[in-house]
Amino acid sequence: MILLASGRCDIVAFYSKWLLRRIEEGFVDVRNPYDPHQLSRIYLNEQSVDVLAFCTKNPLPILSYIKQIPFPMLFHVTLTPYHKEIEQLPNKKEILKAIRFLAKQLGKEHVVVRYDPIFLSDTYTLEYHRKAFQRLCEQLDGYVSTIIISFVDMYKNTKENIARMRLQTMRPSDMLEIGKNFGEIAKKHHLHLQTCAEEIDLSMYGITQGACFERNHLEAIAKHSLSHISDKGVRSMCDCLATVDIGDYNCCAHDCLYCYANYDSKAILQRMKCHDPNSSVLIGRIEEDDHIHERKESSIKQISLL
Repeated sequence: MILLASGRCDIVAFYSKWLLRRIEEGFVDVRNPYDPHQLSRIYLNEQSVDVLAFCTKNPLPILSYIKQIPFPMLFHVTLTPYHKEIEQLPNKKEILKAIRFLAKQLGKEHVVVRYDPIFLSDTYTLEYHRKAFQRLCEQLDGYVSTIIISFVDMYKNTKENIARMRLQTMRPSDMLEIGKNFGEIAKKHHLHLQTCAEEIDLSMYGITQGACFERNHLEAIAKHSLSHISDKGVRSMCDCLATVDIGDYNCCAHDCLYCYANYDSKAILQRMKCHDPNSSVLIGRIEEDDHIHERKESSIKQISLL
């Protein structure tokens, strides 16, 4: 399986010690978002986990523990140019250093940078994004091969924060201008640029429509065939391999105004207080009326790709 940590919250930033404890104990329990008393027990061993995929905005807390993780790893690190009124993150210069560290430790094929979502406001203009993306590519030159971009979607949380973000309508002409500018910049720095689950075609600027978790890429990281894993995109435009997410919603303190997964700031603070690093579940503990179902994984087909 492709173990995902996580598309629902930033486990790396806030719960790295819990994750390492779960790997040490060999399993994790994950609540069903629609029925919290139904849990899946997922076994964390080399027979079950093909690749551990991290989605994070702040990889700093896990850097010193990389060598303790026994699985092949892929990091998706989101690095956007927004300030504290939009998202709460450490100094982004430190995050850039962390990306370069991961690339040196694991190899640049194991690190993908995401510049998403892109939105426009009176502060974050087309020219602002052009300059920000150029600085980003200059600092990543030689460290990563791929940058993924996407444009803002109108999730519930995003709609509620339109005024706070001073959000402007993203027109097709704006997307094309961004594509033209970004494509030219990426080419100069020998970076592959792709969109994520976007309908607009930017291929004329050298920007491909690709999968975030693409089969050939993951097989190269796993070093064996992933034919036992199905293609199962989570969105209509998504071509990613199926992943198993061990995160939970409303327990991430980045407070991103555009986030789809965490949309209740009061609930987030209360839920994070319930986190127990020794618990098998991310938030809270196993309760009497919980029902745990053991997830059965297809055996890994050890077909070497070396």
